[in-house]
Amino acid sequence: MLYRAVRPLLFALDPEAAQRVSLKSLDALNCLGAASLAAAALPRLPVRVLGLDFPNPVGLAAGLDKDGEHIDALAALGFGFLEIGAVTPHPQPGNPKPRVFRLPEAGALINRLGFNSRGIEAVVENLRRSRYRGILGVNIGKNFDTPNERASDDYLECLRKLHPHASFVTVNVSSPNTKNLRGLQEPAELDHLLAALAAERDSLAKRHGKRVPLAVKIAPDLDDTGIEAIARCVLARGIDAVIATNTTVSREGVEHLPAGREPGGLSGAPLKARATAVVARLRRVLPASVAIIGVGGIASAADAREKLEAGANLVQLYTGLVYRGPGLVGEIVRGLAGSPR
Repeated sequence: MLYRAVRPLLFALDPEAAQRVSLKSLDALNCLGAASLAAAALPRLPVRVLGLDFPNPVGLAAGLDKDGEHIDALAALGFGFLEIGAVTPHPQPGNPKPRVFRLPEAGALINRLGFNSRGIEAVVENLRRSRYRGILGVNIGKNFDTPNERASDDYLECLRKLHPHASFVTVNVSSPNTKNLRGLQEPAELDHLLAALAAERDSLAKRHGKRVPLAVKIAPDLDDTGIEAIARCVLARGIDAVIATNTTVSREGVEHLPAGREPGGLSGAPLKARATAVVARLRRVLPASVAIIGVGGIASAADAREKLEAGANLVQLYTGLVYRGPGLVGEIVRGLAGSPR
């Protein structure tokens, strides 16, 4: 109810400015102990996947807290897990502004942020300072000026530095906003990258006695052949999970809207069916031992249930929070608790 009252004020601001205001407000409420009030009475919906025990299957998608600066406040909202990032090895500003656009008529966003990141060192310092002890994923990417043939160097650097701090690490090869990044989804390039990361994951586990699962985040714009090729690579290299999906470059259904043709990745309601179809296809070709995290267009408990019934083990939110507010987390958890699963 409170968010509904303040949303017009936030929507009067540039989307990035509104996000900064929202996150700083959450930080302030968390310091006062107020941010956790809504989550205190949430039912537990335990899920064991990736060798981890999740208190509920509803997570925060990467992109909202790029640098891990607001982890404690976001955790207080009742999420079963958080994912921060994308993080790059070296700081970079991302693409020029404006680079985020609202499509309220469609419950959607378009962003072309381009992996804006303070860099891995700053993120690790934020993780050290955080008091959060729940399940934390970190989404990693390459710097914009690193050629694809050397991309594994960037991903490996991030993996090594995050190993002591992350519950799982997500390999982002599907953002449409870094030039040629989606080329890393091609079978030969993906196999090379995942082989290097899986070997390093196993080496770090032996050295430190802690195994950090690896997930790969894929695009919604793949055909069945592309999805199946990625699934084969995931199985061959022992990757633990697939996140389906990132944003789409399609503009189907939003072409006529103001800002509907802006370049970038489209998220929110128009992505829902496309992302769910990818989840379902993945589940048909992947064994139960490989987890699937469903993301894209979730703005209600029914949307979350749809992803779970399609074969996802966990779900994630982002754009739905922009339109529905932080109370959406509890609404979905309570809705899932009241439904057969």
